Amino acid sequence: MNASSVEISLHEQLELLRTCVEENLDLSTELSRLGKTYDTLRYKHSESHNGSLFNDGDYRTLLDFEHSSHGIPTVSFFSGAGGLDLGFEAAGFSHLASIEINETFCDTLRSNRNRWAVLGPPLHSGDIKNKDEFSHLLREKVGIKAPFEGIFHGGPPCQSFSIAANQRFTKEDENFKRVGFSHATNGNLLFDFIWYIIEFKPRAFLIENVPGLLTIDNGEQVTEAIKLLRKNGYEILEPSVLNAANYGVPQNRHRAFIIGSRTGQVVLPEQEPSIVPVIAALKQSVNGNENHITRNHRADSVLRYMELKYGQRDQVGRVDRLNPKLPSKTIIAGGNKGGGRSHLHPEIPRTLSVRESARLQTFPDDYIFAGAPARQYTQMGNAVPPLLAMKLANQILAGVYGS
Repeated sequence: MNASSVEISLHEQLELLRTCVEENLDLSTELSRLGKTYDTLRYKHSESHNGSLFNDGDYRTLLDFEHSSHGIPTVSFFSGAGGLDLGFEAAGFSHLASIEINETFCDTLRSNRNRWAVLGPPLHSGDIKNKDEFSHLLREKVGIKAPFEGIFHGGPPCQSFSIAANQRFTKEDENFKRVGFSHATNGNLLFDFIWYIIEFKPRAFLIENVPGLLTIDNGEQVTEAIKLLRKNGYEILEPSVLNAANYGVPQNRHRAFIIGSRTGQVVLPEQEPSIVPVIAALKQSVNGNENHITRNHRADSVLRYMELKYGQRDQVGRVDRLNPKLPSKTIIAGGNKGGGRSHLHPEIPRTLSVRESARLQTFPDDYIFAGAPARQYTQMGNAVPPLLAMKLANQILAGVYGS
């Protein structure tokens, strides 16, 4: 686990927290003065003394699989931090280019994979609505010609299709974002992506999004999109919503996938026979790893957190203590100091760091997220779990290329 070697009893912890509250002291400063850290703290109710708790589940990342390259090329759209990109890479595909509009996300891609062509700021706009710019770049810089015998994959920004983003608002509220394809910026990016598919005719494509993509506008727009793709020679696998927890990811994460191909037939990967619990991903220490910056909670917050049992929610901070024996709740693309929320560590009364959350997303520990902590959370929380992406890529490889 991540706990410090400096032990602290529950009695000592309570005394420290209460003193900080009564005297308005900064908990982080006081912990440091005593030679302790947030990882020294504990919950009142825990089964961590039971050794079997920490040996449950087979947590695997991309590094646990053979990476034999077959050289089939891919191009990534809306690349983000590269979850899909990493999955296809692990399945042996040759990554030609990533198109991404956010410069910080581009920094992440470039710093981790300097051999990839990252088409985004500061050299390029990264905006696929600029069809002249990117059709030219794909032809002249990347070297793609139609028909392209590789794969296009990407997840158009999903805010306008998201249910979770709008649970606090009514449709009449100006903050209501689930307006689907009427959204002036993000709502039409799916059809912009389809334009590139039709223009370059990749042998196969994968589109990822939140489940709301399939139901917004009563499914009319997705139906129209599929008709357009079929008209242009693609066989479309029935759009499906997959829960990453069924495919070896220690997180309940539902995402919609639309897969099409000009040749062959793709089938979805088989579900794993058992789930991987949170504790399997967090049992190995992340101390010393990049992106492991934990939030400096106030003493009154920790006093509330430490009372929680597994799976319970702190109603003030609206954060949940994860159950170590179950997959995590969905990792949220929030911030280290607002703009969202991460979950509480199952055995330490604090929120998860970016690195711990990345473990639950199955990103390798050596994959570094650029930018400020809030932007690191955003990248990691928006990503497709690389392990799930790899399994989907393997199915495309087998169904389309017969490998």
